[in-house]
Amino acid sequence: MTRKVIVLGEIREGELRNVSFEGIAAAKTVAEGGEVVAVLLGESVGNLAPEMIQYGADRAVVVENPKLASYTPDGFSQAILAVVEQEQPDAIIFGHTALGKDLSPKVASKLGSGLISDAVAIEAAGGNVVFTRPIYSGKAFEKKIVTDGLIFASIRPNNIAPLEKDASRTGEVSSVSVEIKDLRTIIREVAKKAIQGVDLTEAKVIISGGRGVKSVEGFKPLQELADVLGGAVGASRGACDAEYCDYSLQIGQTGKVVTPDLYIACGISGAIQHLAGMSNSKVVVAINKDPEANIFKVADYGIVGDLFEVVPMLTEEIKSLLVKA
Repeated sequence: MTRKVIVLGEIREGELRNVSFEGIAAAKTVAEGGEVVAVLLGESVGNLAPEMIQYGADRAVVVENPKLASYTPDGFSQAILAVVEQEQPDAIIFGHTALGKDLSPKVASKLGSGLISDAVAIEAAGGNVVFTRPIYSGKAFEKKIVTDGLIFASIRPNNIAPLEKDASRTGEVSSVSVEIKDLRTIIREVAKKAIQGVDLTEAKVIISGGRGVKSVEGFKPLQELADVLGGAVGASRGACDAEYCDYSLQIGQTGKVVTPDLYIACGISGAIQHLAGMSNSKVVVAINKDPEANIFKVADYGIVGDLFEVVPMLTEEIKSLLVKA
């Protein structure tokens, strides 16, 4: 059963986020040979449309409006609903990101549709599309099938591999004019915290610190290791509460949920709230002085030792391996 699927592309600092390309790969599975249409919303975003096509979209629809320069749920919902009305898709795919988590329920409500949120795997089987999503803070998984009506789902970043980019691939790029009106929220200014490095939710490698880092300075060895591995630095809530780092780095049930290829937990005890945010990482390495720490129960590899000795040793060893390579 072929379907038309639209995918919302997400833009940050003038560039497409990786979850946009993962959404296209997910849409390809849902479409089962049908058409995948990329959708881009913003003030001036048409130049990004060809990249969505290069990653597998068949064509792209662009909605450009000065009122879409910054995200607002009212503005973006009006734009995406106009595209849905024009395209009449069989399915919609969003990223399960801060934007997607805010926007998708609003759009689903307007469409009178159900919503499968936070899908980590998608497979087509016998004409149906099966979505797998975690429940109970990642301790179990459920499978869902939409048997009637619009298929609407959001996908967790870093779980569905994007298709290989084909720079020679081309497709139609069209524009839709939408009058954005009756905004209840107007963005006058955006003040951003200067957090350098890889986006935490899309990082393939994360070096995370807990209360065991002891201070703001304690995060420096973790950052050095992250830089060597091309990864990002995260933190437990305990480290954030102790003001060792900003809450934007928090991983856990009340923070970001991440699924990197490699997660190195340094000085983290392994509270269940933290495990809910990282336990689905592909490989978990724990470094802790306490051999009874709960984090070792979910770790693939454990190192009992002082992180201030172990982490610098790891960094130097990896540096030497990279030089040899």
